[in-house]
Amino acid sequence: MVYYGRVNKSAAELTFLDGPVLGHFATHDKWINSDMVGGFEKAMDEAGKTYTPHWYEAAYAFANPAQARYDAENAALSWDRTMAFLAANLE
Repeated sequence: MVYYGRVNKSAAELTFLDGPVLGHFATHDKWINSDMVGGFEKAMDEAGKTYTPHWYEAAYAFANPAQARYDAENAALSWDRTMAFLAANLE
């Protein structure tokens, strides 16, 4: 699972993954942007890995209540999606 983390990885670097990946990204993030995430999506496809991205109209660290950029609505939505992902993918 990725919460607005750096995902600039090659397909070769992703081959170790044994399960699906869920990603949460902020549209107003200057560093972890659509170019980086798009490259990650392509690398995941090349590696044959399952990936589900979600984008939020928010800034970096939107789900961290200790940050000034905290966005309660998007944090709650990302948390709900995370719990559903974990329930569907953990045995």
